[in-house]
Amino acid sequence: MRNIALVLTLAGVAALLAQSSSSYRITQTYTLGGEGRWDYVVPDPPNHRLFIARENRVMVVDEDHGTLLGEVTGIQGAHGTAVVEASGHGFATSGNDQSVVMFDLKTYKTLGRIPAAEDADAIVYDSASNRVFTFNGDSHSSTVIDPAGKLITNIPLGGKPEYGASAGDGKVYGNLTDTSEVVEIDAKIATVTRRWPTAPCKQPVSMALDTAHHRLFSGCRSGLMAISDYQAGKVVSTVPIGTGVDGAGYDAASGDAFASNADGTLTVIHQDSPDQYHVVQTVTTPQGSRNMGLDPMNHRVFLVSAKFGEAPAGGRGRPPALPGTFTLMVVQRVTVGAYQRRP
Repeated sequence: MRNIALVLTLAGVAALLAQSSSSYRITQTYTLGGEGRWDYVVPDPPNHRLFIARENRVMVVDEDHGTLLGEVTGIQGAHGTAVVEASGHGFATSGNDQSVVMFDLKTYKTLGRIPAAEDADAIVYDSASNRVFTFNGDSHSSTVIDPAGKLITNIPLGGKPEYGASAGDGKVYGNLTDTSEVVEIDAKIATVTRRWPTAPCKQPVSMALDTAHHRLFSGCRSGLMAISDYQAGKVVSTVPIGTGVDGAGYDAASGDAFASNADGTLTVIHQDSPDQYHVVQTVTTPQGSRNMGLDPMNHRVFLVSAKFGEAPAGGRGRPPALPGTFTLMVVQRVTVGAYQRRP
């Protein structure tokens, strides 16, 4: 009887403990300051740093401490950054002068400038072909560059590209926002091989890949994320996200996909199976936190935003970012358990 009583007592104590829950939240905030708006946040996991585009430069930031390591300067309209570790070179799009700036990954000094095309925006490195690909919005093309800094060719895409991604198997994918399509590029022959619609998801911009299951995540300005089977070339599921999306990520370890939205939300989507998904959390973030980077090694999501001034007269254009308020935020999954006493 004594043993039974002990078991019942332990069971009662356990019942007093609240169920531990796991959720994503902002765990660190770092003020980076500086002037100007921003664009893509690109992690460099092996070196624990971030490349953050800031109009006329790229800021290089320590992931673990939120400190500025250096800047890549001489850029006119900074958007994306690609890292090619093997060559020791980084590549940053300079959209206003239709070029790509090649820089040293250790010193951040400019090594050269490669001609691209109008509105050079996102940029990715494909390891299978050992080539860098830009996505040029207004020129509806992709510029292909050798990591040594040589222009190879320009590929017509048949629409206005936004963000893209490499599958690591010689295929590069891009969202075409004006035609609401995904386009597939064979990286080795530098040719478009397929395209498919993202409907009912309209104006796809951000992109992430699940290479294990061959799934592609397109964040759309219509308030949806479209998940495609990129081998079959078709959308298999859609889920609701916030408005003003501009960033996306997928963490294979957790099976969670992310969409960072300008409305002050980070949508967290769980993969139940390759064709089934549901929203598990909407994290509140500062307004304007629409750009993100995901480090798959430490599973952290990095967001950026700032405080804003008054909107331009007539309501046209974006409100200016206030100097000195630019901020980096770290989002992580945190397990919380609370002890509840019996009344």
